[in-house]
Amino acid sequence: MRPFSKRRYHRVADLAGDVRALWRDRRQVRAVMRGEEIDAAFRERLMLAVTEVNGCRYCSYAHARAALAAGLTRTDVEALARGDLDGAPPEQVPALLYAQHWAETDGRPGTEIRERVLATYGEARTRAIEHAMRTIRIGNLTGNTWDYLLYCVSRGRWGDSRAGAARE
Repeated sequence: MRPFSKRRYHRVADLAGDVRALWRDRRQVRAVMRGEEIDAAFRERLMLAVTEVNGCRYCSYAHARAALAAGLTRTDVEALARGDLDGAPPEQVPALLYAQHWAETDGRPGTEIRERVLATYGEARTRAIEHAMRTIRIGNLTGNTWDYLLYCVSRGRWGDSRAGAARE
């Protein structure tokens, strides 16, 4: 296993693309974050599902607290932190599986899988689910990128041209 294998931004263009996508739909994103499109508990389940795949320690902590405040139990939060969906409401399981797949594919889900989610939730709700996922992706990958920079500095690898992917 590589010493630092968490998902992170490798190019500024990737971060910029995620930010542009949220900026373009900022009104809908705000509605999602206010609990208007999907309720806070559902949003936090989605965010924890994505965070579990991406492995961001900062987001894990912050969204575990937010999930508890939204009404999830400690058992629910611990299960989601392990990628376990057994305690999730059955109507949310397809979206949570989609969130895991979405994160595993760097926000590029298979067409067939997205079509199934659309058939289950409809266009507006699917977009709300995707806004929640993209929001947490930015947090996850930014946090992990920061950790990678700390990792490089702590190993004396900052500025070392050999510190790229070949030595990870």
